[in-house]
Amino acid sequence: MAEILVLHHSLGLTKGTLDFADQLRGDGHTVHAPDLFDGHVFTSIEEGMTYVNEVGFEEIIERGVRAASELPREIIYAGFSLGVVAAQKLAQTREGARGALLFYACVPTSMFGSSWPAELPVQIHSMDADPFFVDEGDIEAARELVKIANDAELFLYPGNQHLFADSSLPSFDVEATKLLMQRVFEFLRNLDARLFDMTRL
Repeated sequence: MAEILVLHHSLGLTKGTLDFADQLRGDGHTVHAPDLFDGHVFTSIEEGMTYVNEVGFEEIIERGVRAASELPREIIYAGFSLGVVAAQKLAQTREGARGALLFYACVPTSMFGSSWPAELPVQIHSMDADPFFVDEGDIEAARELVKIANDAELFLYPGNQHLFADSSLPSFDVEATKLLMQRVFEFLRNLDARLFDMTRL
């Protein structure tokens, strides 16, 4: 079973994010879901980003990095929207990462001053008409990452909602999330199988 660090989106550590973590725990994984917002939870992306700008974008990202520093290096990094930046940074630059799950966002690998580790598995999930993902360059970054990584998948779901897999929000899409979770569980099973094969060498 995997150990996973889950980094929340710009609305904070919502019940939906905690529900996601609990689903992974229910499958036998060890999951850490730190609160990067000191208890603040917001009802809109605009409110959340106002808080991020007040605290400082780099500070929020570093809170995610610091959370990882207390955990083993051989873990999987999962990020939702804002949390993708720290998750992707950690997966790309912290030695020992087992994989990355990027939801609703992806940034150019050049942002972190190094290349993506070619053998590091990654899944990217978004809706195909999400304006944040499609119109702000994330989809191009995701497609580029899929090109350069040996084990990378980009999944696009029909719809225009951003935080579509958060069960506590009006944007929640039941069917898309069901498929997303199936793909996430398969990703984790494949990592476990790969680790088992390596231990037998």
